[in-house]
Amino acid sequence: MFTDSHCHLNFPELQSRLPEIREAMAAARVTRALCICTTMEEFGDVHQLALDHDNFWATVGVHPDTEHMTEPSVADLVERAALARVVAIGETGLDYYGMEDRKGGRTIADLEWQRERFRVHIRAARQTQKPLVIHTRSASDDTLAILREEGEDGSAGQAGGVFHCFTETMEVARAALDLGYYISMSGIVTFKNAQHLRDVAAFVPADRLLIETDSPYLAPVPYRGKTNNPSYVPYVAQQIAQVRGMSVEDVAALTSANFDQLFKGVVACD
Repeated sequence: MFTDSHCHLNFPELQSRLPEIREAMAAARVTRALCICTTMEEFGDVHQLALDHDNFWATVGVHPDTEHMTEPSVADLVERAALARVVAIGETGLDYYGMEDRKGGRTIADLEWQRERFRVHIRAARQTQKPLVIHTRSASDDTLAILREEGEDGSAGQAGGVFHCFTETMEVARAALDLGYYISMSGIVTFKNAQHLRDVAAFVPADRLLIETDSPYLAPVPYRGKTNNPSYVPYVAQQIAQVRGMSVEDVAALTSANFDQLFKGVVACD
C-alpha cells in the first residue's frame, strides 16, 4: 500500500533492527522501500539490502556533503547502476547549509567540488536513463541552474528524478516541476512550523508527488525526535491527505503509482 521512496536502512541504528523494522512495516502496510546510497564505500551494503529483500530497491551515489571518501567517476556510477535492483542515481545535489560552521568558513565559491560531483551524477543518470535522487539545501538556485546546464530542462530524453525531502519554497517547487521532476515530502511536513511545506504538498500535481521517511532522520509527528523508520511513512501520507482533502488510501495509491512511474524496474506489492 504505502511506499517509502527514501530511507537509509544500512545505517547502523536501523540495520541492527532490520527484522523488527520489517515487521513494523508490514503491520503499517508499508510494502516497499528505496534504500539510498550516500557513499561509494557503503554501496555494497545498500545493494545487498535490495538483493536480500524482494520489496527493497537501491540507488548508487555520493551525498553532496560527504568529503574525504571515494569520488565517483561517471563510469563508476554507470557500472553500478547496471546491477540488479539499482533503480536510480543519488542521492546527489548541493548542500550549502551552515557552510561557515560545518565547512571551515569556506565560501560558496570554495564548494566547486560539490558542483562538479553533481554534474558527474547528472551525466551518469543521463547515460543510464535512470532518475536522479536530488538533495538540495540552501542551494536551490545552483541546483536548478546546473540541472538546466546539463540538459535536465524538461526536454525529451532527460533522466528526470525527484527532489527528495523537499524543504524549499513554492517557487523552487514550481521550478522543479517545470523541469519535469517529482517532489517528495518527508516527516517535516507534519511539523508545526512547516505550513509552507503543507502548502507545497497541496499544490504539487497528483502525478508528481512522492512520500518518504529519510529515516533514520526526521521522524514525523507523533514520533518527532525519535529514530525514524519506514513504518512511519503513513504519518506523512496522513498529513498530505488532510491538506489535499483526500483519503489516506488514495494518497498511498497515487504516491505508490508515481514511484512505479519514476523508478522503472520496481515491482508493485500489495
